[in-house]
Amino acid sequence: MENKTIMQFFEWHLDADGNHWKRLKERANELKEAGIDAVWVPPVTKGITQDDNGYGIYDLYDLGEFDQKGTVRTKYGTKEELLEAIQACHNVGISVYVDIVMNHKAGADELETFKVVEVNPDNREEDISEPYDIEGWTKFTFPGRNGQYSDFQWNYTHFNGTDYDAKEEKEGVFRILGENKYWNNNVDKELGNYDFLMFSNIDFNNETVREEMFKWGTWISETLSCNGFRLDAIKHINHEFIKDFAVNLKKEKGDDFYFVGEFWKGEIDECKQFLEEMDYTIDLFDVPLHYKLHTASIQGSEFDLSTIFDDTLVKLHPMNSVTFVDNHDTQPNESLESWVEDWFKQIAYSLILLREDGYPCVFYGDYYGIKGPVPVDGKRMAIDPLLYARKKKAYGQQDDYFDDKNVIGWVRHGDENIEKSGCAVVISNDMEGSKRMFVGTERAGETWIDLTNTRSEEIVIEEDGFADFLVNGQSVSVWGLPN
Repeated sequence: MENKTIMQFFEWHLDADGNHWKRLKERANELKEAGIDAVWVPPVTKGITQDDNGYGIYDLYDLGEFDQKGTVRTKYGTKEELLEAIQACHNVGISVYVDIVMNHKAGADELETFKVVEVNPDNREEDISEPYDIEGWTKFTFPGRNGQYSDFQWNYTHFNGTDYDAKEEKEGVFRILGENKYWNNNVDKELGNYDFLMFSNIDFNNETVREEMFKWGTWISETLSCNGFRLDAIKHINHEFIKDFAVNLKKEKGDDFYFVGEFWKGEIDECKQFLEEMDYTIDLFDVPLHYKLHTASIQGSEFDLSTIFDDTLVKLHPMNSVTFVDNHDTQPNESLESWVEDWFKQIAYSLILLREDGYPCVFYGDYYGIKGPVPVDGKRMAIDPLLYARKKKAYGQQDDYFDDKNVIGWVRHGDENIEKSGCAVVISNDMEGSKRMFVGTERAGETWIDLTNTRSEEIVIEEDGFADFLVNGQSVSVWGLPN
């Protein structure tokens, strides 16, 4: 089976020009030719402003179709342009995974008065007030949509927390009171209870809410004919609901409907526990590996490369791991900034693209560049050879040579059904070096080149199937047969 690769097709500072769905449509063929088989697109639903990146969710049923919040289109374009982009992807064999945000709602249409207690933002289990009335932006009537697709309207009973009292013009974390209403228990325990993240927090203990979200999940998957979902901020959402949501949709759409969750935890034990709770119905982004790549890029030659995969999801649960180098949250100046340093980027991508385990995801910002206050040039020239090697070479048995702190390597022995497949990868985070590795006696006499074009030598495989594979300092070389 051919190796598959995702691209996260956005970064935080894309121009808010409404042209992003057009960009995707125009680039679909180019992406497929580069070796991309799936794209994760940003939230497609109407946000609180035309410039909103999609995480300030207003109306889940408005995909850039209705005049709401001062705009018909979203930051990325109109519903019609979105459907055309998805069709263009499907036409060339690219799957589309839609980023969906189910934790909160923002930009309500009307104020309501209801009872709350204020809680300590650093410990949401600690009340710091007596019950009292606030005025909160919690009533969502969606007048621009006027009941099309769904007549469900949200009010304060559908939420369990909010962050603003309009009566006192006060910001805080306010837990909404009511019968059987409290924070969800099946969430991350950080800050006492991390159910509440921002805006008006959706209460998944409410059966009416659960039913509406199940209906919406079916509606959006059918409306877009997408191939899966990227689930945002799931450590803040009732884990039982996430599992039920995935199981429910897989029943309707088939087991091939794909789910990957953003469970932002650097500790491997918490990731393992979450996967167990999910019965492995969804994949997770390998956050522990991301932090290892970030640390390795900061520490340089002090980092022991032979430990790069220790305590990572891809090592312990390879079938449920989506590996990535960076994303929109880790890029400079963003909420989870942990940017992998430029010198290490190509190395990091070789570590996710050329190994047998994990479902790798390439970041738009790494490939095409980043705009905004800290612009970063794209590294397409460095990533394309690795995508090519993944698609054409990185197959078959994998033998690791993780026997040195600063120079590591591995061999993929190839697949007899894929012509000229097989490769030898060698990485150094220090000085120029080499790694003697076995590629097979049947390879004797073959002449291999560095597919990254970093080294200009040709290496002839020796009679015993070994060769000394070279690498520059702080670099990666991927050796294989020229096609």
